[in-house]
Amino acid sequence: MRIEPGESGLPAHRVDLNLLVALDALLEEESVTGAADRLGLSGPAMSRTLGRIRRALGDPVLVRAGRHMVPTPRALAIRAEVGRLVDDARALFAAGSPADPATLRRAFTLSAHDAHVMAFGAGLLDRVAGTAPGVTLRFLAEPSTGVPSLRDGTVDLEIGVIDRNEPEVRVEPLLEDRMVGVVRPGHPLAEGSVTLRGFAAANHLVVSRRGRLSGPIDTALAAHGLRRRVVASSPTFAASLFLLLRGDAIGLALERVDAPAVAALGLRTFEVPLELPPLPFAMAWHPRHEADGGHIWLRGLVRDVVADTLAGPAQ
Repeated sequence: MRIEPGESGLPAHRVDLNLLVALDALLEEESVTGAADRLGLSGPAMSRTLGRIRRALGDPVLVRAGRHMVPTPRALAIRAEVGRLVDDARALFAAGSPADPATLRRAFTLSAHDAHVMAFGAGLLDRVAGTAPGVTLRFLAEPSTGVPSLRDGTVDLEIGVIDRNEPEVRVEPLLEDRMVGVVRPGHPLAEGSVTLRGFAAANHLVVSRRGRLSGPIDTALAAHGLRRRVVASSPTFAASLFLLLRGDAIGLALERVDAPAVAALGLRTFEVPLELPPLPFAMAWHPRHEADGGHIWLRGLVRDVVADTLAGPAQ
């Protein structure tokens, strides 16, 4: 990399910033041979580079002292600064590397269904507290559509069942899950095999932020000439579990992701007697964050917590 004369107030001669890397190696090794080995150069090439550095600085940099070379006072004075500049330059061009969580100071906004915050939120907070004390996580409710929030930067990462496919959104699958029925202990459907007609005849509770009373289950039942009766909708998954616990309606949950919350309340699950497609649980982000070190760390954190949380068999 060369900077032409007159730029940034530099001297009129050309300054080769590659000399910084060579100077850093020379000051670290205090040896022309050692610096040559470190940079993969021949001894004569390194000696010529040292000559150029001496001319550029107007200082010998390294001088012979018996069988060794020692840095001059000027070299000692600039050694730390040279090392910092080289490290900063390498970090600048090290796209795709995760940030150091111990030094990261940042707030990340994650969009997720409340069920997914219940499943993975505590694990994420534990990891952050232990490894990244300068990081804050802001959980937002899952929007009706995640694309604008990712696009405008309101949301850093979306976590959940993501089955859309926009070209401007990066999606990384984390696992596949499926729906199961959920009922209170002692419910007639909690024991034994549930028939299709028995499932359709039960009272149903659905979860919908916008109060919708129908969905894919109704489409699947219609293919069998059946309809269900939806008696209520709940705005959140957490609220639906408490409604199921105290009533006779049946609800739905993800078999693996929602298992901890379902088990914590002592609810029971059963096989839904319908052929439903698997649900892709994933995380999504805008391409602007693809090479951002902090965001790379965040994605790795979510990836690890999801894997560790669901490492055991489905409950």
